[in-house]
Amino acid sequence: MTRRLLILFALLAGLVAACGLTWSITWQRGIDALRRNAAVRVDRTANSLKSTLERYESLPYLLAEHPYVQDVLVNPDALNVERANHYLEDLNRHARATATYIIKADGLCVAASNWHEPESFVGVEYQFRPYFLDAVRGGVGRFFGIGTISHDPGYYISQPVRRDGKIVGVSVVKLNLEWFQGTDAAEPLIVTDDHGVIFLSSVPAWKYHTVRPLSGAVADSIYQTRQYARQEIAPLPVTIQRTLEGDAQIVRVGGGRYAPRYLATRRSMGEPDWHLITMASVDPVDTDARNAAVVVGFGYVSLCLLAFYWRMRRARLREIMRGRELLQRAYAELNQRVAERTADLSQANEQLKTEVSERTRAEQELRAAHDELIQASKLAALGQMAAGITHELNQPLAALRGFSDNTRVLLERGDQAAARENLEAIASLTERMGKITNQLKLFVGRARPRSARAPLARALRNVLALLQKRLESVQVVLTVIDVEAGTRVLFDPTVEHADLVGNCDELRLEQVLINLLGNAVDATAEVGAGEDVGGATSGAVLRAGERPMPRIEIEIEATEATLSISVHDNGPGIPDDVLPRLFEPFFTTKEMGQGLGLGLAISSSIARDAGGSLVARNAPEGGALFVLTLRRARVQATHQFAENH
Repeated sequence: MTRRLLILFALLAGLVAACGLTWSITWQRGIDALRRNAAVRVDRTANSLKSTLERYESLPYLLAEHPYVQDVLVNPDALNVERANHYLEDLNRHARATATYIIKADGLCVAASNWHEPESFVGVEYQFRPYFLDAVRGGVGRFFGIGTISHDPGYYISQPVRRDGKIVGVSVVKLNLEWFQGTDAAEPLIVTDDHGVIFLSSVPAWKYHTVRPLSGAVADSIYQTRQYARQEIAPLPVTIQRTLEGDAQIVRVGGGRYAPRYLATRRSMGEPDWHLITMASVDPVDTDARNAAVVVGFGYVSLCLLAFYWRMRRARLREIMRGRELLQRAYAELNQRVAERTADLSQANEQLKTEVSERTRAEQELRAAHDELIQASKLAALGQMAAGITHELNQPLAALRGFSDNTRVLLERGDQAAARENLEAIASLTERMGKITNQLKLFVGRARPRSARAPLARALRNVLALLQKRLESVQVVLTVIDVEAGTRVLFDPTVEHADLVGNCDELRLEQVLINLLGNAVDATAEVGAGEDVGGATSGAVLRAGERPMPRIEIEIEATEATLSISVHDNGPGIPDDVLPRLFEPFFTTKEMGQGLGLGLAISSSIARDAGGSLVARNAPEGGALFVLTLRRARVQATHQFAENH
């Protein structure tokens, strides 16, 4: 026993070691591949951004050399301002920049490409902007910030404007870089300034956060220059878990152990002093390492099982060899007994003759049993019909129980009028149950009451009253479509509709409607109780966080010759493997005790007996759809039908 435990412990230790080593090697290889791909991506993205910035780098210099610009800074009269505005507007349109404008040496903007727009820069003071201060001192100004007038973020490039060797103003070009953060949206991408503030990000929630804490002086400088429109700059919750080669780090963004992990790869832009950081999710690497460890674990277990099988096979072979020796000894004994068995054969022959006579008698008994089986099958058919009647009586019996309980409460309260109404309803239900049992003879004889007429409104009214308790939590919508008149209106079953009469026995029509509505209520039982259900969008629009409500739509389509009653629920629909067997007797998908599987079979039989049809399918918008088609008992022009509604 101790030896077996030691072997088991050694096998488990080997399994853990193999899985751990596989996970470590696979994870390291995955991280290396992810790091190489991230390095290629960050280099490509950095070169793209740098190429865009360099393309506009010389535009402020060319703008500063134009005589219109120099003239308006030296003499800002109306003619020079108008000429400069039109030149800037034309230049900005051809260069596809966001805005170009001219600032005097005192910080006042005198001309701009958006001079005719409501948010024009003309007349605005810019002496506090760093790009203006750098250009006034004779250098090139580069600055990213949010505009004080347009409130749109942009990259500003400025050049000093000289006239006769003296700086008379500053030329500025503004570029919108918001397009850049969507160039590679597959994985997070951020760009930080020289202070570590994120000003471009493919994740909007990360913008205007810092990747490292800001000193008080830097924070005050950002606030005073209104670089980010005085937005509150908060640190991004980044935790460095591991540092790799090539300026790559494994970081966790957010709090908690389930916060996403990324491989962060950083590249410096040079001029301007920006840093481009790409984030590659580490989850695929973890998944691959975990899958590889699982595969190795299964392989290790398979090898152990194979070794166990080989050991058991060897033991089995030893048992076979031993059995062969025993068989040889038994064969020798068998030869000795052959003579003894020969005598027994004669006696067996006599017994065989006796058995032949007995078999002949058994065949005669079998024929008699076959006749009895035919009679039993007839009784089974009668049992099916009795079960169908029992199924149809379940709904009235449930209603009787509800009415009787309600009547007892009303009598205790002394409400005689309401109790009398309940007793009348009970009497009506018992009469209905009697009619149902009388239908047994029709069912057995396959009678076809084609001359019977069933008013649709009264049948629906009786069915809704019978199923009232089950329909309390279900939204029922009744509509009627007059195909001839082209109208669609809500249907009120409490109003008699003399022109909506079908060729069918009224009680049988109610039986079909009870089965269809009962099945629809069962199908919508889970709607609104879980996440979402197919077919929950029957024309309704759900707001975020709102669950669908159980809904049954009953639609009556009237033509000159037929009436079609459609029952559509917003339940899960009918599975494809169930749909072909839906109308088979005793076939049901409900749990034991909740249905006999006879309702739809009986309903289909009633529809055929009345000269109509009953079909089932899944609606395109979801849910199950049953369509009962009957011949119209009274054919009239349907324009009168439209006028009544």
